[in-house]
Amino acid sequence: MASQLKVDTLTGVTTAGSIVVTGEGNSTTTNLQQGLAKAWVNFTGISTTAARDSFNVASFTDVGTGKTNVVYTSAMANNDYSGSYYTTSSEGTAAYDFANAFTGAFGVNEHRTTALIKVAAFTASAFADSIQNDVIIHGDLA
Repeated sequence: MASQLKVDTLTGVTTAGSIVVTGEGNSTTTNLQQGLAKAWVNFTGISTTAARDSFNVASFTDVGTGKTNVVYTSAMANNDYSGSYYTTSSEGTAAYDFANAFTGAFGVNEHRTTALIKVAAFTASAFADSIQNDVIIHGDLA
């Protein structure tokens, strides 16, 4: 018979903010908090930048064709977190395959702060607005 645990809050015994989960095969452990996404968003950048769904994302700033600042609701602890960005689009009648960039579009070390991350979509020759944008952030919250 399977067991079911229903709780509103999980707190570590040794360290309140740290819960270790035993992995498959019982040979490794994973820190639960480190493995969770701290922010994510699915948004459109065509006409008006708007979220379809999100977690820990307060707002967006459209800073030019294909360039968007994603602003967090709760800040990250530092700017050394990890981020992934994926985008693809069909805009009007022209289909684009987009490459992704955090740097390059904004300059080295200017693409993320504790409060936001800057993302950019571009074709082989120019920045371009994208209808489908996905951002996911891993790291430590402040």
